[in-house]
Amino acid sequence: MKLKTAVYATAAAMSGIVASQNQTYTNPVLWEDLADIDVFRVGDEYYYSASTMAFSPGAPILKSGDLVNWQYIGHSVPRLDFNDPEAYSLENGKQAYVQGIWASSMRYRESDDTWYWIGCVDFNKTYIYTASSPTDDWTLAQTIDRCYYDCGLLFDDSDDIYVAYGNTNLSVARLNADLSERDVTPVFNATFYLEGARMYQINGTYYILLTQPADWEWVLKSSDGPFGPYELQIFADRVDPPSPEGGYPHQGGIVDTPSGDWYYLAFMDAYPGGRVPVLSPFSFDEDGWPRLPANNSFATPNAYPVTPVPVEPYERKTTFPGPALGPQWEWNHNPDTSAYSFAESEEGGLVLRTASVTTDLFRAKNTLTHRIPGPASAATVRLDISGMKRGDRAGLSLFRDNAAYVAVEDNAINLYTDLALGGGWETISEGQVSATASLPEGQEEVWFRLEADVAPAGSHEGVFSWSKDGGEFEVIGEPVVMNTTYFFFIGYRFGILNYATEELGGEVVVRSFEVEGV
Repeated sequence: MKLKTAVYATAAAMSGIVASQNQTYTNPVLWEDLADIDVFRVGDEYYYSASTMAFSPGAPILKSGDLVNWQYIGHSVPRLDFNDPEAYSLENGKQAYVQGIWASSMRYRESDDTWYWIGCVDFNKTYIYTASSPTDDWTLAQTIDRCYYDCGLLFDDSDDIYVAYGNTNLSVARLNADLSERDVTPVFNATFYLEGARMYQINGTYYILLTQPADWEWVLKSSDGPFGPYELQIFADRVDPPSPEGGYPHQGGIVDTPSGDWYYLAFMDAYPGGRVPVLSPFSFDEDGWPRLPANNSFATPNAYPVTPVPVEPYERKTTFPGPALGPQWEWNHNPDTSAYSFAESEEGGLVLRTASVTTDLFRAKNTLTHRIPGPASAATVRLDISGMKRGDRAGLSLFRDNAAYVAVEDNAINLYTDLALGGGWETISEGQVSATASLPEGQEEVWFRLEADVAPAGSHEGVFSWSKDGGEFEVIGEPVVMNTTYFFFIGYRFGILNYATEELGGEVVVRSFEVEGV
């Protein structure tokens, strides 16, 4: 892959392009791993929540004025303090990969001007967080001793609180004013597997969207109240994917525009990059059932839904000015907050002190991750390595259950490949050095670059390179081929790492991180 000089603009949101009403969009509307979509509108603005599993902070929040151009604005779960805090913080040999936040729900409630997030964690308990605005501090408001599996939150026209949830056997819970559980009513027993509930009240009728993974979307409809009885019909029947070899669009939410048009925001399996959002208009038939305009409605251009509200340009390059990380960043688990800070120098930067003594990247705390924008992109990181200690490893990773990374280690640049997690998400391989290069004596800075093709029909290759001056880059080793299985759920990410293999005390300063299209 050869790096292009043009601004990367596969999705309009990445480049900050603001569309006019007579333009059209093509899918994916944002080529980043943002699955298990919940979407809703407040006034003229749309909000979007997604899954993050064990990555922290959890449940990213995105905002849009037109359902096409999106920007990250925050997270609903600032820290994953769930059933086993040690696992979510990589303490005492524990880890929580593939646990955590999945298929949760977020809503705004006008009556109390409050934002709500709800999700089941570890198939055990359901947690509810609230905030006065989506960008303010979110706090834990209630814990329910029942798993609302793949839940969808609804404040109906009477301002009553309902949660639809379950797999195959669907139920609706009603909550009290303090968000505790009032009662639970089974509402539908399917003859095939369904999950991913999203609940709505539209013109007095109650709807529950459900997915039959990973191919179909179904709808339950009741004119007799939130507890049914419900009828079931198909909504999306293996509709055409917008990208070659991509999965069928499914499992998402529906939302109306201020002018009364309706859109379905689903996701498409697009591994190795993950699950990416795709958008289609739809309408209701004379009997109140939602219908897509055609089987190829995700695969053909469609008009923008509304006059757009501008969004902030995608941050292609950051020098980490502080005082906090941007909302597009997430750690591999809860970070050790004492082990990172922001440089006070004029040049700025993120100071990463070693937080773990290990030879296992999967067990190393404070690996900072960034989604890989598709269909292909490159990340370049500049590191000040003058504060490293013997045995420290600092570099850039292609991070997933089958991983690789390039790192500076003592006086060498090493490429580690064949890292792997097993079926129980335990480490089965710490990898091996597959290529090495000499680092010039006295070198205080180093640049690493990772070019990644994550398109479903692409090469699936990650190419690592390094530089001593940020100008000329030297490829190290052979391309790493990413896997396309879904079991880890989260797609491949760029990961900035720094950990010790001998003793704590070393540090690096991440001077900059830049994402470009390739």
